[in-house]
Amino acid sequence: MRPTPGPLLLAAAVVLIDQLSKAWVLRHPQPRPLLPGLLDLQLVHNDGAAFSLFGQGALWLGWISLAVSVGLLVALIGFGAGWGPWQRQAAGWLLGGTLGNGLDRWRLGAVTDFLALRPIAFPVFNVADVAINVAVVCLLIHTWRERR
Repeated sequence: MRPTPGPLLLAAAVVLIDQLSKAWVLRHPQPRPLLPGLLDLQLVHNDGAAFSLFGQGALWLGWISLAVSVGLLVALIGFGAGWGPWQRQAAGWLLGGTLGNGLDRWRLGAVTDFLALRPIAFPVFNVADVAINVAVVCLLIHTWRERR
C-alpha cells in the first residue's frame, strides 16, 4: 500500500510555519500585543516539556522527539494509506509539531515559545504546540466517530 502524501505535506507546512515564526520572534524579541487583550508575543525559552515540566531535559526530550518522528514516519509509510481521514490528519499535525519542537531542542537547547494568552493564566506556547493539540482533537474526533 502506498502512503498518501497529505499528512507529510501537512507536517512539512507545520514545520515551515513553526520555524519561520520562531525565527522572526528571535529576531524581534520585544513583547507586543498580537491580538490586543487576547494574545501577546512574549519570547520564552523552555528547556523542558509541555507546561515547563522536566526542566533542563532538552537533550533527552530531543531524543524522544526524534523517536516519535521516526515512529510516525514508519507508521505513515507502512500503514497510513489504510488510516481514516482523521487519523491521517492527526499524524500530519503531530509529526509537524514534534519535528518543530524537536528541531529547537537539537539546535537551540530549548524550545522557543512566544504566544501568550492574556485573558487567562496559561503557559506561553508556539505553533508546534498548537499543532500537537490539533492532533489530539483529530484523534478524539476519530474515536468519537468510530464509537458511533
